[in-house]
Amino acid sequence: MSQLPSVTGREIIAALEKAGFTVARVRGSHHILIHDDGRRTVIPVHSGETIGRGLLSQIMRDTQ
Repeated sequence: MSQLPSVTGREIIAALEKAGFTVARVRGSHHILIHDDGRRTVIPVHSGETIGRGLLSQIMRDTQ
């Protein structure tokens, strides 16, 4: 099994924006991103903190 990289919320948002997602709204530290085809996910953005493996895999499932 391959390991997931250690990334921040801002890095995930940048990658998802390249994949066609846009930030629909922000509520506190949670950025809600949506795609034109209806896919949506929530990315927590906390400065200096990385996203955990479980949450990162859930985000990947939400965006496929």
